[in-house]
Amino acid sequence: MLLQKSLFTAVVAATAFAATASMDASAIGRLADVTVTDRSSGQTLPVYFAKGEYWVAGTPGAKYSVSVANASGARILAVMSVDGVNVLNGETAGIEQSGYVFNAYQRYDVNGWRKSNSEVAAFEFVASPASYAERTGRPANVGVIGVALFKERVYQPPVSVTPPYRPYYDNRKSAPYGANDGAADSAAATGSAQSRPAPAAPASAAAAQSQAGEYGGLAKRAEAAPEMREKLGTGHGEREYSQVSNTAFNRAQSSPNETISIRYDSRENLVSMGIIQPYDSWGVKPRPFPNSLGFVPDPPRYWR
Repeated sequence: MLLQKSLFTAVVAATAFAATASMDASAIGRLADVTVTDRSSGQTLPVYFAKGEYWVAGTPGAKYSVSVANASGARILAVMSVDGVNVLNGETAGIEQSGYVFNAYQRYDVNGWRKSNSEVAAFEFVASPASYAERTGRPANVGVIGVALFKERVYQPPVSVTPPYRPYYDNRKSAPYGANDGAADSAAATGSAQSRPAPAAPASAAAAQSQAGEYGGLAKRAEAAPEMREKLGTGHGEREYSQVSNTAFNRAQSSPNETISIRYDSRENLVSMGIIQPYDSWGVKPRPFPNSLGFVPDPPRYWR
């Protein structure tokens, strides 16, 4: 697997990515499939969608990994953050920073904060005050995983173009060739300015307040819920072996081709915020095999 820093990337040993992985219901993304796995149970965490955001429920004390599977036939760069912190260099995350490089259809499990080209400190669900971000004075973005995906710039050899032949005098004008070019450029510039659409009017204060209220509703309900517990963050766990190497990667563009954001918290808190529907509201937790009667019995007879 490759890892990128500025113009070079460090690669981490990735396993082959099977085409069936794109059918994982818990995967998010188009350019790549991103999933979160509880390493203690080995289960991929189910994804819940609410208020325009993706959410997963973590278990306090459990180690977890963020898996990225390249779904394209070309190399991509994944700049990754946890709690607003770059997972490779520990800096406050930015899209221009270093990341992991994936070959075509490769998959890799990012298990922790990178300490060197051969070691990471495991990701672990912990109470927010014990998270790496809060312990380093950056509590504002605890509870979110980010993956910014970039395509690679493909080198295109220069194409030699021979300009068409034009006589010295333009047959449509009496002036020599090029004499009226300035006027034409001025007219073209004027026409372009006139045809340029006016900038969109800024949203009204009322609309902005309404939008803020919509997306801030979860936080308000969370504060009001008496059963709301301390939110989860990601700790700086024990050291683990994880070998990577370096490679060059030139981005096709400065902005990400795709950005994936996954919010996380404990199951209890997600229930309190209304993200997860509690079983109690259904009366009884459903069971897939409530009884076993052997063969299919006949239905009741009709009475006439």
